[in-house]
Amino acid sequence: MGWSRGLLSSVWRALSREVREHVGTDHLGNKYYYIPEYKNWRGQTIREKRIIEAANKNEVDYEVGTIPTEWEAWIRKMRKTPPTMEEILKNEKYRKEIKRKSQEFYDKEKLLNKEMKEELLPPPMQTEIKGHASAPHFGKEKPSEAPTSTGKTFQPGSWMPQGDKKHTQ
Repeated sequence: MGWSRGLLSSVWRALSREVREHVGTDHLGNKYYYIPEYKNWRGQTIREKRIIEAANKNEVDYEVGTIPTEWEAWIRKMRKTPPTMEEILKNEKYRKEIKRKSQEFYDKEKLLNKEMKEELLPPPMQTEIKGHASAPHFGKEKPSEAPTSTGKTFQPGSWMPQGDKKHTQ
């Protein structure tokens, strides 16, 4: 079955004038190809393609990390030129440096939290929230929750809401 599939794919490429141009190989052994725009035997224009031939052909599912980030950006047409090995190595070194720095930061933060729990450092000051500056009671004593008027002075119907002139009688 394997030889027939290879035969059919080579016949198909010959009929469709599909020319694969090998543009690179990554450190994992994956091969990357570019197929320029062409017209097939029926006269249809086939747009350009960027494809990958996986090093591990038994693996059917795509897993994160099996393709370097730079090559994935090229496959998805987020960059025009394929990456060079120097660029991939430089970016890998940069990623390792960022990982190292983040680990250092995490360790320092862990040590700080440990010191705070042991009360070697004074606890952070708590600020007292007194309200917004536009509030009428800002800077004064806190308003009381108890009502300020008595029920003896209330007259039914003496108060009317102001606002819309439609409701005014």
